Amino acid sequence: MSSSTAYTRSYGSRASGFDNPTAKLTLEIMERKKSNLAVSVDVTDANDLLAIIEAVAPYTHVDIIDNFDFSLIERLEQLSQTYDFVYFEDRKFADIGNTVALQYSSGVHKIASWSHLTNAHPVPGPSIIKGLSSVGLPLGRGLLLLAEMSTKGSLAVGTYTEEAVRMARQHRDFVIGFIAQKRMDGVGANLDEDVSAEDFLILTPGIGLDSKADSMGQQYRTPYEAVFESGCDIIIVGRGIYGTDPKAVDTIAAKAERYMAEGWAAYLARTNVS
Repeated sequence: MSSSTAYTRSYGSRASGFDNPTAKLTLEIMERKKSNLAVSVDVTDANDLLAIIEAVAPYTHVDIIDNFDFSLIERLEQLSQTYDFVYFEDRKFADIGNTVALQYSSGVHKIASWSHLTNAHPVPGPSIIKGLSSVGLPLGRGLLLLAEMSTKGSLAVGTYTEEAVRMARQHRDFVIGFIAQKRMDGVGANLDEDVSAEDFLILTPGIGLDSKADSMGQQYRTPYEAVFESGCDIIIVGRGIYGTDPKAVDTIAAKAERYMAEGWAAYLARTNVS
């Protein structure tokens, strides 16, 4: 369990500690909606995409969109405003600074123009943050680094994770947190570094209430294990909510509400916030 002061503080009280607009907005929305649920929407049909977002939006503050046509962006922005949530494009950038800057700003998807959050692998080094921040920072966007993964045998451990955190510390204006399995506050700090007040958002995948693993190496934890025991801030749930039938809107909404309730209860237990 983390000794970070962020562990026991409310989302709302932590918002003031961030200068990045997306970090502030995300924490404030979580507080307003009483939700720390992110729904990972990975479908290929535009109608399914919109239907799932409308079904889960009352229970979420973040949606992850992988497949869409650019003509949908106006509708997506309307939904974000109507239901009070932010978008996280799970792009997982992993190239040199100049290349990722072009991928982030241009091409078919023009990610920076609509997505509040995106993420990147730290493998290329600090240049990947510089490239992405040259596009996203002027727009008030935020970046997450993939410090850990939820798959069995992941190589994102030990020194790799420590270096990801060190990179983030050097770019706190744009890097607002991590994809990780636990709190990263204080990880890899030097003895002469004072990181007692350090705070990063932790979004964690691999959340499931009815399964512990899948056939492709994914490992699942409950919202309680992730939020209360490991100190994560946001639970990312995909197939556990929309399963194999993205058209089952009523079922999807019910499952989203279930995960939202479990995630929020774990947060209340962790912070003693009533």
